Amino acid sequence: MALPKQVDVLVVGSGNAGFAAALSAVQNGAESVLLIDKCPENWVGGNSFFTAGAYRIAHGGLQDILPIVNNVSPEQADKIDLAPYTEKDFQNDMDRVCMGRSDPELSKSLIQNSNATIKWLAANGIRFQLSFNRQAYEVDGRIKFWGGMCIKTEDGGKGLIQDYLAAIKKHNVQVSWSTGLTGLKKHSFNDGYEVEVSLNGVKRTLTAGAVILAAGGFESNPQMRSQFLGPGWDLAMVRGTPYNTGDVLGLAIQQLGAQAVGNWSGCHSVAWDANAEPNTGDREASNEYTKSGYPLGLMLNVDGARFVDEGVDLRNYTYAKFGRAILQQPEHLAFQVWDSRTSGWLRSEEYREERVERITANTLEELADKCAERGLRNKSAFIDTVREYNEAVYAHRREKPNVKWDPAIRDGLSTQLILNCSVDACPLVVQCQTSMLRERWWEACSTQITLVEAA
Repeated sequence: MALPKQVDVLVVGSGNAGFAAALSAVQNGAESVLLIDKCPENWVGGNSFFTAGAYRIAHGGLQDILPIVNNVSPEQADKIDLAPYTEKDFQNDMDRVCMGRSDPELSKSLIQNSNATIKWLAANGIRFQLSFNRQAYEVDGRIKFWGGMCIKTEDGGKGLIQDYLAAIKKHNVQVSWSTGLTGLKKHSFNDGYEVEVSLNGVKRTLTAGAVILAAGGFESNPQMRSQFLGPGWDLAMVRGTPYNTGDVLGLAIQQLGAQAVGNWSGCHSVAWDANAEPNTGDREASNEYTKSGYPLGLMLNVDGARFVDEGVDLRNYTYAKFGRAILQQPEHLAFQVWDSRTSGWLRSEEYREERVERITANTLEELADKCAERGLRNKSAFIDTVREYNEAVYAHRREKPNVKWDPAIRDGLSTQLILNCSVDACPLVVQCQTSMLRERWWEACSTQITLVEAA
């Protein structure tokens, strides 16, 4: 498309934030809105394309959610347990997970507007569903939701971006791909901006009454990762777009005098399949390389040692932190281990055999031998770690034989103090993982292993 010379609002970035801002601008009176992204059109969506699409919002329970989701029949609704998640619940989780470091005003705005924002998105054609596959377990015939994130977009990030594209087309938002922001100067004579962009390598200029920067962070820039996150982060795998290189952050700071605030040494880092492409996400697999089944088993490093409490909390509150823990391990690798009783609870999107390399065995010794072929350095430590864990589980069962396992609740049990699930039912299953910048039981005997890296 030919770039206009002047627009009311310029939005930089085609992810969730950018598309939502463009829609809001049109609906609040902007007559001309232009959205640009330095990526080509086939990379639309930024990192939002790679998300699982889960949303955390304050809500009043099932009846508040049902009007905006499209995948619940009346028969299903009668079997669902979905308690209200209040603004106070949201704030308590925010304070606990962020250890009180979140900005009070921003947190308040996020929490108080979360419900209305989702309903606004739904009214604009974003398709929402109850997240049965990610946030619910069926226990005693009831579908129990847990963790405060009960809704997701249909088809995850892919569906989210597809719906946004339809919405901005309906509202006549102009879009220019392969158009990177290279200069931004505030006019001295009015409230507008002089904007310089590179369109397919050709310098162009335009003016904008307002500019919204929604171009993401520096996840795909190894130099900036190492600079701000610390040594070793240049080796983390990238799960999303290769175009989030931090250019716009630097431009805003250097050319506009924007203040660099917040936790620049922190990030959202998850367990990621060690066999995935290291420097860019896979748009077909999308979020399926995430490996978030560790609360159901054990997670051991290449020296055969555990390094986190896999069951310290529900997955929603730990998955974005444990990638950092994996990256700090030798070789930046870990093995996730389950037995036959818990491997069936793993999400098929993440752990089906077509997506991951599974290592299975009928004895712990056989499992250690197979893991040694995938990078395990200390087989005896691996075996001892699992056996010691199981002995702790057996002791707890003898002490409290009536404790029942329910994966949908915080039960006060963890893998460090009180335990009620062993890893010993054959076959045992292992998967190998690493850390990406975006395993608690075992008893009798066939195991799967997933190699996981930090991403």
